[in-house]
Amino acid sequence: MAKGLTVEAWLAAQTPDIRSAVERLRAIVLDAGEGLTEHIKWNGPSFCIDGDDRITVGLAPKGGVRAVLHRGVKTKDAADLRSLDDSGWVQWAAADRGVVAFADEAAVVAAAEAFAALCRRWLEATR
Repeated sequence: MAKGLTVEAWLAAQTPDIRSAVERLRAIVLDAGEGLTEHIKWNGPSFCIDGDDRITVGLAPKGGVRAVLHRGVKTKDAADLRSLDDSGWVQWAAADRGVVAFADEAAVVAAAEAFAALCRRWLEATR
């Protein structure tokens, strides 16, 4: 994807099923925290607090969509944030970086309440 790509242009380049699933994820994330900004980073819409990326959504490598919970490019501390996941469906790549994968839009809808709560906890804990 080209540098400087807008979220709208990124969405327009996706298939209809991916676009609708990502739009659902975006709505959940945007509703989870105040003051979030959004841009394209790491080939998907990424949400920032004070310029630091916190949640990035986009294509899952094995199909479907995903949300990556992170603390930006360089972590400021090594806090273990795995305790924020009371669902057990976050795959933790590190103590402060987790991935939630969804097969399709129906899976996003089914998990919307739990995912929204996770996003709220994540954004609050990583401010």
